[in-house]
Amino acid sequence: METFDAILLGIIQGLTEFLPVSSSGHLELGKAILGDHSVPEESLLFTVVLHFATALSTIVVFRKDVWEIISGLFQFKWNEETRFSLKIIISMLPAVFIGLFFEEQLEAFFGGDIRFVGFMLLITAVLLYFADKAKDTDKKVSYKNAFIVGVSQAIAMLPGISRSGATISTSVLLGVDKTKAARFSFLMVVPLIFGKMAKDMMSGELNFASENTFAMGAGFIAAFVAGLAACTWMIQLVKKSKLSYFAIYCLIVGLIAIAYSYWG
Repeated sequence: METFDAILLGIIQGLTEFLPVSSSGHLELGKAILGDHSVPEESLLFTVVLHFATALSTIVVFRKDVWEIISGLFQFKWNEETRFSLKIIISMLPAVFIGLFFEEQLEAFFGGDIRFVGFMLLITAVLLYFADKAKDTDKKVSYKNAFIVGVSQAIAMLPGISRSGATISTSVLLGVDKTKAARFSFLMVVPLIFGKMAKDMMSGELNFASENTFAMGAGFIAAFVAGLAACTWMIQLVKKSKLSYFAIYCLIVGLIAIAYSYWG
């Protein structure tokens, strides 16, 4: 992978991580257009590295919320911080299960199959459309809702299914306030990304080929910087804008991806 391509993909990841348009799907489309022919394992590795970069940017922007989650885990008092931390843990369970027992099957979807990505983007568009029609409420995320949203997050590990789109849409359809749904969506993925990195490091799976180290590093920095910028202004866009706008975008990009897969 060329350094310029890695930087471009890093910017794509950083800008799309916080919008309900599937950052992993856009990465797969970008790699296909740029002609990246990495094997699925290498392609997934680069995706994980970029997600790690945006997870760091999330921690920087949401540092107060992250501290509340951490403090909640180590407190012996049953307070709001502890309850929120428990909900985050519950939401992680489905994705952890998929990651532990179906990792090889998941890797196969990161091989540049943009037709599959296109169809998954269409599913994302449908989810966002129905969520946009849901009534506004002021409800918080419950323990039951946390698990259901976690199932959505596990399904969204597929490229083309927007993680934030799926989790926010599911929360809203369950009656959760959009602002609270967005906050929970952005925070629930951070432990998973760090857990994935820790698991791969301990197992020795994160072996960077010498010729790709610099390119991956450049992509990491680009994703981190773009993620910081996205966090400061795009999160408000997600909270205030109608999800139907993103549904239309996903519909258009999905159809283009499917068409490109046939005639590109």
